Amino acid sequence: MAVEMGISPSSVGRIWAEAGLEPHLVRRFKISNDPQFEEKVTDVVGLYMNPPDRALVRCVDEKSQIQALDRTQPGLPLKKGRAATLTHDYKRHGTTTLFAALDVKSGLVIGECQPRHRAKEFIRFLKKIDRCVKKHLDLHLVLDNYGTHKTPEVKAWLAKHPRFKLHFTPTSASWLNLVERFFAEITNKRIRRGTFGSVAELKDAIHDYLDRHNADPKTFVWTKTADAILTKRAPSPRRSRSCQERVPSVGLRTLVSRLANQFK
Repeated sequence: MAVEMGISPSSVGRIWAEAGLEPHLVRRFKISNDPQFEEKVTDVVGLYMNPPDRALVRCVDEKSQIQALDRTQPGLPLKKGRAATLTHDYKRHGTTTLFAALDVKSGLVIGECQPRHRAKEFIRFLKKIDRCVKKHLDLHLVLDNYGTHKTPEVKAWLAKHPRFKLHFTPTSASWLNLVERFFAEITNKRIRRGTFGSVAELKDAIHDYLDRHNADPKTFVWTKTADAILTKRAPSPRRSRSCQERVPSVGLRTLVSRLANQFK
């Protein structure tokens, strides 16, 4: 385009910088269209910031299809002047699913690897939570809207265990579930750079990480209020109109053409 307009690439770069344009970057977003967005955000954030008495708040989710990947060649170790190395290709040895329940107050995680993530595996994990938590405490579980969490089998089990109370995040709002932060930690620190010759090796690595985490648990503190989230999600119409007036929507070619005239 720079050649077509008769100006140098460096001039185009300068024009982009002056206009605040960054065409090499793409930032992804997803706005929830859940009709109960406000109610669900208020409910979940209220559990984080003002947990109920005589109850535990657990954030529950599944990290599904974790692959046991083995590199095609052994990596070279880290040494002075050279970073650790991994081959770009790998061999697949199967998958597992990590079910996890993060205690918001203590940071402790109840975890279990299972081959699939259907309703019966979810019920099996709920039973494990039931065994691990003292019977006199109610359990408030923060969950996403995955269909497995709402099947008739799950609802029947919950009806027989009234101390379990489910709180669902809005659709397209997994960021509201604190256990996702734990999943990011285990991915970055144990799974992503690991090499696993079998699913059993992968599961051993995950359980070892869980044991080490629970020996010295780290809490993830939620600080943003529900009002702050709702305000950011829905800016006022007046602000939106003023922004559109200040930054008119024009094509990139038109913008470059207008600014290029300054160099003639």
